Amino acid sequence: MRKVIQGVGALLVLMGISGAIDHLWTQPVLGIVLNAFDRLVVAHVPLLQENAVLANLGLAACGVVLVGIAEALPRARNRP
Repeated sequence: MRKVIQGVGALLVLMGISGAIDHLWTQPVLGIVLNAFDRLVVAHVPLLQENAVLANLGLAACGVVLVGIAEALPRARNRP
């Protein structure tokens, strides 16, 4: 479970950074996958449209927090 949470957190970080880069410049790599938050959420919420770069960086920050929480979780022990 810990690895899944870390994976989701890492994906959120990549999506947030990719969306911020897309607003400042162009995103040539994996734009369809990594800019899904930008197209599906930010484009439909007027408050986020005004602050799209900040919304994407906030998503990246949430991903960092999620990875940090996953690191703090106790590791599962192998039982015979």
